[in-house]
Amino acid sequence: MKKQFKAESKRLLDLMINSIYTHKEIFLRELISNASDALDKRYYLALSEKKETLTRDDLFIRIETDGDKRLLRISDNGIGMDDKALEDNLGIIAKSGSLAFASEHKSEDGSELIGQFGVGFYSAFMVAKSVKVISLAVGSNQAYQWLSSGQDGYTITKVDKAEPGTIIELELKDDGEDEDYSQYLRQYTLENLIGKYSDYIRWPIKMMVTTHGEDDAEVLEDKTLNSMVPIWKRVKSEISEQEYNDFYKEKFFDFNDPLKVIHTSVEGNVSFEALLFIPSKVPYGYYTKEYERGLQLYSHNVFIMDKAKELIGEHFRFVRGLVDSQDLSLNISREMLQQDRQLKLIASRLEKKIKSELLDLLKKERETYEKFWANFGVQLKYGIYADYGSHKELLEDLLLFYSSEKKGLITLQEYVDNMKEEQKEIYYASGSSVEKIDKLPQVELVRDKGFDILYLSDEVDEFALSMLGTFQEKKFKSILQGDLDFLSEEEKEAQKKTAEKNKDLLEALSTELKDQVKEVRLSSHLKSHAVCLVAGEGVSLEMEKVLSMMPENANVKAERYLEINSEHPLFAALSKQYKKKPEQIGKLARLLYDQALLIAGFPLEDPIAFADQVSQLMVDNLS
Repeated sequence: MKKQFKAESKRLLDLMINSIYTHKEIFLRELISNASDALDKRYYLALSEKKETLTRDDLFIRIETDGDKRLLRISDNGIGMDDKALEDNLGIIAKSGSLAFASEHKSEDGSELIGQFGVGFYSAFMVAKSVKVISLAVGSNQAYQWLSSGQDGYTITKVDKAEPGTIIELELKDDGEDEDYSQYLRQYTLENLIGKYSDYIRWPIKMMVTTHGEDDAEVLEDKTLNSMVPIWKRVKSEISEQEYNDFYKEKFFDFNDPLKVIHTSVEGNVSFEALLFIPSKVPYGYYTKEYERGLQLYSHNVFIMDKAKELIGEHFRFVRGLVDSQDLSLNISREMLQQDRQLKLIASRLEKKIKSELLDLLKKERETYEKFWANFGVQLKYGIYADYGSHKELLEDLLLFYSSEKKGLITLQEYVDNMKEEQKEIYYASGSSVEKIDKLPQVELVRDKGFDILYLSDEVDEFALSMLGTFQEKKFKSILQGDLDFLSEEEKEAQKKTAEKNKDLLEALSTELKDQVKEVRLSSHLKSHAVCLVAGEGVSLEMEKVLSMMPENANVKAERYLEINSEHPLFAALSKQYKKKPEQIGKLARLLYDQALLIAGFPLEDPIAFADQVSQLMVDNLS
């Protein structure tokens, strides 16, 4: 007699088949997970109630196919079901037998049941036009068969079965233009899916597979398809470096060994195991929008998703690895995470652990850390700037910058520790490369004072420092902006007098360049060089270069000042020429400004005019 599903079954079953699961291949994971639960239950009862003697080697899951009849079988010798259990567990959609068992039997041996919602079984109907379940419960003499073609209901009848356990037999749907259901009868596909989703199920998954002998003849072999014990569940001291490296390269498709392995286990309000890797090389496409961050997610050793981005922040997007936890709340299909407190707790714990491991690497293996920095330092600096600086305290201790004094990379803490007693600020200069920054005219005076300078050569550098604002209560100060305030009171007074004496010249230069600079003034930044371009407070010259490449910020400009060194012979010659031929000041002003532009790394507004002026100067001096 055919029975109808309960709980608005037709509507719910239609939702199950067509909406809940994203990928049809998930059905195999769900059926294997149910079989694993059945084995867990039988093993638990054997230990707790002593009704039968079993070892873990006695229990297994088997996969079989019949290509001619389009049948796929998943069988287990677990606890089995009688007619009432079949009715309760398969006749009522979304009733979890595992959940009920867990409530009735409080496990003390550490085993965990995978089933949560009681819906995974029905994913079989995504690929099967009919599903048959044959089961014999432990301790029973009568087996039963549950048979259904889906929404039209099901039948339960008595059948013969010799040993306890359950056989799930799927009659696969016919192939269509867009659907290849026959793939689930192929050895290659089944092995791949079990490797992907169920490799760490704690019970062996067996299948008769075709291999080739020495004479290349086909041989049938009873093969265990899963490794069962995941590496992250093993004791760390018993895992070799080679095993970690091999696992990483196989799992994350990298030809290189990882730079760093982080293996951690956490128990408490939220419990999880994590196995994380920092690559030794930048992954292909890493600095593109297409690259997806995220950790692989497992629940009870069962693979759930490949890129759980909620578990890792953008600032640590270079970290690869996985998390296995029974505490995560998953949606009904176990394909997506639900936003909850446990998820945030895991992400927070991982973040702290990653920083701790990186700091340890920085302190104990500086050369290795600098290799990491060469690959992913820019990512950390973007992490400082992103999200309005919300991660700056987390990341600031991990930053490295090139030091003009040390001729190498240093941390911000190392810079502060070596500051001169009279130094109040952390000095930095920006440019397209360390070599070019080192030749900037403004660098000379600061270094002559004995102050170290951080050379910033990445586009994000100044944005990151502007978001930091201070480090150890020391402000960051660009030597290419504002006033360095290096002059003594006597020097300030002397410069003031020189400026007053040459007031007309400076005003004439400023007027001529009024569309290019806010003012032409005597310099507080130069020692032996003649001229330089300095930005006012706010947007720097390097920031302007970066922002100008973005269409929405194309009009953002730094406030520019042209500074002239009053101690340089050029200034005396300029003053003399202005007195003799004031009409020449326009050409000279533009020539000075073009020099400053070139020094600052900007393109000339009119390179031909500049070249003509230089040529004329050469003619005048050589004739």
